[in-house]
Amino acid sequence: MISSGDRAIIRSLAERVREIAELPIMQKRRDMWTRHNRLESVGPMILVFPEGAWRELLPWSSLECSEDKARVYEYELKLRIFQHEHIHDDKPVEANWIVRKVISNSGWGLKPKRKRSSQSTGAWAFDPVIRDRDDLKKLRFPEITYDEESTLRALDEAQDLLGDILDVKLKGIDHVSFHFMAVYCDLRGLEQVMWDMCDDPGFVHEAMSFLEQGYRRMIEQYVELNLLSLNNDETYHSSGGLGYTTELPQPDCDSERVRPCDMWASAESQEMAQVSPAMHHEFVMEYEKRLLEPFGLNGYGCCEDLTRKLDYVMDIPNIRRISISPWADVEACARKLKDKYIYSWKPDPSHLVGEFNAQRVRDYIQHTLDVTGDCIVEMILKDTHTCENHPERFTKWTDIAQELVAPHRSWS
Repeated sequence: MISSGDRAIIRSLAERVREIAELPIMQKRRDMWTRHNRLESVGPMILVFPEGAWRELLPWSSLECSEDKARVYEYELKLRIFQHEHIHDDKPVEANWIVRKVISNSGWGLKPKRKRSSQSTGAWAFDPVIRDRDDLKKLRFPEITYDEESTLRALDEAQDLLGDILDVKLKGIDHVSFHFMAVYCDLRGLEQVMWDMCDDPGFVHEAMSFLEQGYRRMIEQYVELNLLSLNNDETYHSSGGLGYTTELPQPDCDSERVRPCDMWASAESQEMAQVSPAMHHEFVMEYEKRLLEPFGLNGYGCCEDLTRKLDYVMDIPNIRRISISPWADVEACARKLKDKYIYSWKPDPSHLVGEFNAQRVRDYIQHTLDVTGDCIVEMILKDTHTCENHPERFTKWTDIAQELVAPHRSWS
């Protein structure tokens, strides 16, 4: 049980979240994301994710609740309030509390090994567990299980604590994203995978074929167990924007039994960043395309530079959102995408470390705005692992971006 003192703290924060969610600007933002996602030219949208820097913006030690369970509620609510009060991006605050279905995944049969850094936030190295074809035989399709009892217990707890303040919702799987190379490189080692594509391409194809079948079986299990949930709302999509859309679900959707065709999905292969377009397509994208085909709307990419690979990306069924990484040629990508896809630009997060140079940030953002005038642009500042304990940098960066995009916006 959560103590009365902790309950009071949580409920007070929930009241503040509801107040923010009811501000007129929030409905305006929802409408703008909906129009943006159907490729209307409403002007660039801005999302900022502190990610690793949250430990500096909102340290765990700053929480007031005494019990761990209560501190989870407190932290999530304070994140939303902080985002609204200090970051000033275009993320709507919703007056809800999401309870996640308790879902377990058995994994792929082998567990990755890594050589850890001596530093808490340092880089690790691969320690391969797949060393030959015999090791591939040790892989297994993931098995999905649903713990309904634990789920309903968590739902009852949230309803009792917050149900009269926030809309308590039960959700299952609402973020579907495929990560072939992240899974395989964890098991085989990134350097060895690069060699295999040249020395033993059949080895790579055998592994990718197994992963495709395994991912397909996972989706089938989600459907069989009725674990899919709609993501045409504030759900974060791929490595890009939010899911608000009127194009999903399909007209014949039963909201109690969601199907892939009613949802957004995505895939990425950051490990293939330095691989040629043809090899990226052959060894990964052909498999990803088949998995993405059943979904209503799709996104592709994350931090990999897709500049020379866009022809392949645009061939993905129902593709809507394409990631333009900090290392991409923004002008060349703009010429390709135009207003046919969402240009999901990822600005360089390193501008938040070292000396914060406001003019450099301004010039950098303005250059992208100048070359993407015909595109459906969103700016997604992410991979921000630190701000060097200067939370105000997020405010400054976002305020600069908002000032620059204002003349491009049609907020009617």
